[in-house]
Amino acid sequence: EVSRSDVERVQVAAKERRLACRTIGNTTSSGTVEVRTGATGTTRLNCPLNELEEIWNSVSFEMQLLRDDQESAREELRETKSARIHLTERLTFDPSEDLVAFSVNVDQKPKVAVLRDQGVNGQIEMAAAFMAAGFDCTDVHMTDLFEGRESLANFQVLAACGGFSYGDVLGGGGGWAKSILFNDELRDQFATFFERNTLTLGICNGCQMLSQLNELIAGTDHWPMFSRNKSDQFEGRTVQVKIGATSSVWLDGMSGSIIPIPVAHGEGRASFRGDDDLKRLSDSNLIAACYVDQNGVETQTYPWNPNGSPSGVAGVLSQDGNVLLMMPHPERIFRHIQNTWLRPAERYREDSGWMRLFRNARRAIA
Repeated sequence: EVSRSDVERVQVAAKERRLACRTIGNTTSSGTVEVRTGATGTTRLNCPLNELEEIWNSVSFEMQLLRDDQESAREELRETKSARIHLTERLTFDPSEDLVAFSVNVDQKPKVAVLRDQGVNGQIEMAAAFMAAGFDCTDVHMTDLFEGRESLANFQVLAACGGFSYGDVLGGGGGWAKSILFNDELRDQFATFFERNTLTLGICNGCQMLSQLNELIAGTDHWPMFSRNKSDQFEGRTVQVKIGATSSVWLDGMSGSIIPIPVAHGEGRASFRGDDDLKRLSDSNLIAACYVDQNGVETQTYPWNPNGSPSGVAGVLSQDGNVLLMMPHPERIFRHIQNTWLRPAERYREDSGWMRLFRNARRAIA
């Protein structure tokens, strides 16, 4: 598939290589699939796309009813039939604005500890995002902290990465968290880091881990744990979230934005410890982001909400806003070209909306 403006160039290139090349169809915005044949263009098929998708998905749906959460399976079928599933991007800021260029000394790069443990796999993309924003990143494995090769005292930012620490045997992030909580020296090192004027970002497995360190982080007694997805399956898909009305430095200028983002987790459902914790979180504007539907409305409908989190909770903040936890992966989509969906007019934009998050952190540490 190529742009109409490139068809002639592709055909010439194919002819030069003695390859057969014909135009056999065009993408339209009609929402239907039409097939014509013969010299007169006799219509052989004209069918709404969502009806074809329903036929295509029918066997998968029956399998889902046997294997997955049945309510989630039926919700996804209804959304497919309604032809409403589509992604959008509505930004309240200019994603190309470089907040760092004229507001900080670019020669002095703050140090970020890109933290990982056995089974974590998101450290490279996390480092890439922070480096693009002007940080000096260090790959810090938990064994480096245990054996004294590195210390959190040397860093201004901590980024706990996604993956499957300890194979999630003790629950998402559970083994990773306990390796800190049950080691007095390491426990004190993390507590001291959180008490300093530092920034912390926890993504996916790192989010799950940090949520279990809440006793070490001031202003986080309202945080949820993260438990098995309502669908009862690992969810690897692109969804969209809306940024909350928060004053956190991480999300400065982003409130109200709707941004597509990938998720990849089996235990992402926010489970609150206390009956009123969700209300307290909401009343304090500490819901960093929530899953929204095609209309930008917070939802618990699957698959817009991939894990069944109440109120669509996708990320939370500490009381001072310095610690941000998110189950989705902004570091995997900080370049616009990493999107699975692009507006044609913005296809060649360099930065996605999520680059703002990392630039916000750089400006805050200036």
